[in-house]
Amino acid sequence: MGAGFHIENFGCRAARADGEAIGERLLAAGSSVEPLLTADVVVVNTCSVTGEADRQARAFIRRAHRRNPKARIVVTGCYAQRAPEELAAMPGVAAVVGNSHKALAPEIVRQVSKSASEQVSEAGAAFVHLRALITSAGTAAAPIFADDRFAHSFLEEAQVMPGAQTRPNLKIQEGCGNRCTFCVIPQTRGGSRSLEADKVLRQVRGFVAAGGNELVLSGINLGRWGRDLASPTLATGISREDGAQEPCRSELRSLAELVRRIFAETALPRLRLSSIEPMDWDRDLIGMVREFGGKRLARHAHLPLQSGSDAVLRQMHRRYRPWHYAEKVAALLAAAGPELTLGADVMAGFPGETEREFEESCEFLRSLPFGYLHLFPFSPRPGTRAWEMHAAAPVPAPAVEERMAELRAIRDQKIQAHRSRFVGRELECITLHTPETARRGGRSAALTENFLPIWIDGVLEANRMVRARVTALREDGELEAVFAGE
Repeated sequence: MGAGFHIENFGCRAARADGEAIGERLLAAGSSVEPLLTADVVVVNTCSVTGEADRQARAFIRRAHRRNPKARIVVTGCYAQRAPEELAAMPGVAAVVGNSHKALAPEIVRQVSKSASEQVSEAGAAFVHLRALITSAGTAAAPIFADDRFAHSFLEEAQVMPGAQTRPNLKIQEGCGNRCTFCVIPQTRGGSRSLEADKVLRQVRGFVAAGGNELVLSGINLGRWGRDLASPTLATGISREDGAQEPCRSELRSLAELVRRIFAETALPRLRLSSIEPMDWDRDLIGMVREFGGKRLARHAHLPLQSGSDAVLRQMHRRYRPWHYAEKVAALLAAAGPELTLGADVMAGFPGETEREFEESCEFLRSLPFGYLHLFPFSPRPGTRAWEMHAAAPVPAPAVEERMAELRAIRDQKIQAHRSRFVGRELECITLHTPETARRGGRSAALTENFLPIWIDGVLEANRMVRARVTALREDGELEAVFAGE
């Protein structure tokens, strides 16, 4: 039996998918999942999108080492890529695996879980081979696996299954080619890369065969899926005797084409798309929403916004303007209908943001039918253009907090307004893993097809596709409902 491991995930859906993939590969190799206090190895899958994300990762590493000093800590993820030396010097850290070497993380975890004698006698050659990949160990206490080539970065997941996650993430795209001034992702994950369509289809078929009902496609820049894959043009064709060309089978090159193929070639009951940039909601993808929305495609769209001010968007180097964003929202609503739940990311306190620009952003938010908002104060990231902009023109911290408070008020109003429309309605849901305290109270957690959290009277097992009639909207924004059938 392999060593026991514990994985702690920080950050976005795509990062969580990385952690789940590492865990599945460790399980397949004979390791077991253990609580933090008894694990032989603790894997810390970090985020680095904000300074607060960095702080949380460091705090967890210190806490893990204090509570389980015998455990060997392996740190991976975006923070591990951005500043590996900082993490490698922390007590208890046995290895730092940047995103550039993420595909090797399961093997590195297996090797550090062995005792020193086992590494020499049983697995010395394998560990030495891995150590040969280290590119920047410096004077750090722990070995570092990281570089800027990202040659070992795409961690293809083990078969996704409906298990601990009723609605697992299937990460089909990695990296980002955009150059937003505030974002460190191009440094920590590299350029955009796609998982081939046939591999995606194989995962979906396996998920359905295992009894899965809802699968979430995720990525760092999901809307760019396929653009780096082989061209479907006739240039790759075979010449016939008459000189004409016969096209060969080729990869799909757009997310819309992939979605259509998933629906044509699998029996997946429901597909959900995670965050997609506004400019990547093209006519074909919106057409998928019109054709399949509310049937096999969830009526839920998350379009990162960041700001509703044209001037601030320009400073951010975002590739759209408020009017462009509003047009995409209108097209999605026309395709999906008013049941669509629309979400966005919004930032307060970008360097140089004036009170007038912030109010422009608020007015824009008020003008659109958002169902929820993810809110963030600006966080300067070393190595980005906005780091320098912040040094030159920071927004004072009290002003940032005031703006965050105003954004939270807008968010709460939007949640209440959107969800109140569904009281008395019957909605399609998938049941989730319900906390034990709620189960003892005779209630079950579920998520509606259009991304509304809901509590159903009665105890239902997870991963059931059911109908529920909404009876009330709670103060915390969640909906109460009664079971209405399969």
